[in-house]
Amino acid sequence: MFKLKVHKSRFGAVLAATRNSTTTTTHGNHYQYLQNSKLPTLYFQRSLPRLPIPLLEKSCERFLAAVQPILSAEEHRETQQVVEQFRQGVGMELHAKLKQRDAANKHTSYISEPWFDMYLTDRAPLPLNYNPLLVMRGDPRPEYQPQLTRATNLIISSLRFWRSLQANILEPEVYHMNPKKTDTASYRRWMAIAPKAFATYASYAFKAFPLDMSQYSRLLGTTRIPKLGKDELVQSPHSKHILVMRRGNMYAMNVLDSSGYILSPSVILGRLKSILEQDSQREPASVPLGVLTTAQRNDWAQTRAHFISNPKNADLLQREVDAALFCLCLDSVEDGLFDEANPVPMLKHQLAGKATNRWFDKSLSLLISADGVTAVNFEHSWGDGVAVLRYFNEVYKDMLQQPFVSAGTPHTPADGDTINVRPLNFEIDEKTRAAVEAAYAQNASIVESLDMNYLQYKQLNKGTCKRHGLSPDSIIQLAFQLAYRQAFKRYVGTYESCSTSAFRHGRTETMRPCTMATKAFCEALLQPAQRQPSAGELRAMIDKCSSVHGQLTKEAAMGQGFDRHLFALRHTAQLEGLPQPALFETEAYKRINYNIISTSTLGTDTVVAGSFGPVVKDGLGVGYSIQNDFAGAIVTSYKNQAQGKEFIDSLESAFDQICAIIERSNSAAKTEMSK
Repeated sequence: MFKLKVHKSRFGAVLAATRNSTTTTTHGNHYQYLQNSKLPTLYFQRSLPRLPIPLLEKSCERFLAAVQPILSAEEHRETQQVVEQFRQGVGMELHAKLKQRDAANKHTSYISEPWFDMYLTDRAPLPLNYNPLLVMRGDPRPEYQPQLTRATNLIISSLRFWRSLQANILEPEVYHMNPKKTDTASYRRWMAIAPKAFATYASYAFKAFPLDMSQYSRLLGTTRIPKLGKDELVQSPHSKHILVMRRGNMYAMNVLDSSGYILSPSVILGRLKSILEQDSQREPASVPLGVLTTAQRNDWAQTRAHFISNPKNADLLQREVDAALFCLCLDSVEDGLFDEANPVPMLKHQLAGKATNRWFDKSLSLLISADGVTAVNFEHSWGDGVAVLRYFNEVYKDMLQQPFVSAGTPHTPADGDTINVRPLNFEIDEKTRAAVEAAYAQNASIVESLDMNYLQYKQLNKGTCKRHGLSPDSIIQLAFQLAYRQAFKRYVGTYESCSTSAFRHGRTETMRPCTMATKAFCEALLQPAQRQPSAGELRAMIDKCSSVHGQLTKEAAMGQGFDRHLFALRHTAQLEGLPQPALFETEAYKRINYNIISTSTLGTDTVVAGSFGPVVKDGLGVGYSIQNDFAGAIVTSYKNQAQGKEFIDSLESAFDQICAIIERSNSAAKTEMSK
């Protein structure tokens, strides 16, 4: 999970030739666009099915099943009574109103608006609470790894992605069940002649599933603006510049010309180089304004309102910071270097850190350390992992296949060019200075209280799972349940995110990995040795856990979970001014939504580490993946609130036990067959 080396086979042969300003026709399509899809980017958008609202009865059943492992028998009986009253009473009324509202808004999904509101009304600081971190795999070629080189190539590839999206020639996002058969020119030819109103359903015949792309337009050029009570998202999709931060100093740098074309690699390289040179002649920012984006949202809203009461500050902030396409954070040596043997300091720094060189309100920030280690930190309200991961993969692949500059590429000097490279010199008064100091102290205290632990477990990997017919995600989630149970002697609310992007304006659904099947397995395994089931029986229980997990995942992906439905019903009651239904006051509802174990994974080899903060103070934030050579997990927790180290140690033990069961059951099966 932490190796920054590249496995070249993932993307095939890397092109040897480096493109630079002397070999690139900068206004040619080859340079200006990442892709030139035969199918328009939004070709399937119109025909995507709408996110279904589950049957009320089914959501009630699924809720009761999900809470059963974390309740006593008496608590579950009491919850059943409340749920039945809800189902026959106010739940029916709220469900009818939700369906009525959904029918009147066929352009979107029933969850989209309330989910945006949920994010934008929460007053918690963005770092640790919302903004996730994705660390990018390194470049295997030393000449492309230096910070300046990597930053230039990242900028160009990002702009190529963005311009392709805006020109509607980025490949549509499609999940191919069998890419070798359907991710082909033949598939695209068939889709091109399908009526647009039915294109998605035509694609289903090929077992290729188009995904919603409505979030992509906010990937770049978007900023979350703090407001009292509820923030707002502001878009500037046609901006020509990016925001560059270095040691807390802020610069606006033009990367597109007046006609919207990407500038030549040598020009972009020269402008970045001039920022580094300028900054070396300056002191670090004495009042690093980016720290304000770590504050509680109402505090930041009040500080911002005061700050922009100065017309110069208002102009600079809105024109240069809010409107920037994205934020590029160039960290210095003082911010630390990546140590593969101990990645925690760098990961903590990139996840939240001192925040003196960050602007967490931007939809997307590229973080590049002094040694070229690259990460993405993104604001979460505008969208989910599907859009970010597509961007992440495409940009990485582009940099591998056709980097436009190397360590030896000549640059176009930009010394003294204050039109295209603009230092942002704000007027800072004592009230703003005090607000920055307070925000810095508060963030530093929170980050200091954050504990981070990690595990690489090499005995379990993609190959192991394939050989033994195991579901990788199910096995890891089962290990989480076993680890928590044996370390802390209980079962708790567990969250796994599942995308519903197969539907128009789908967001996410919650998959609940703590099930009666996982509980039965854990209890059986933790019995004294003489009462423990055989390896074959335990393996059968693992298969049962996998089957249940797979079914729940399928239901969630198809919009047939219960969490979002109940959330929407609760939101409907609020909109209608109705009293809070008793269901939402039950211990069961509170407990299932108090996610002690919050988990997330992104299945791609381009991400070498992913991390986020716990969602509750005494909880665990678990970023995990299973790769070709190991299973990995990064666990965050707050000191004196949760025991992340104990969980990680227990997780290693859980992996050991599960792998031992699999090996023993296989050996027993072979012995039986040989008789």
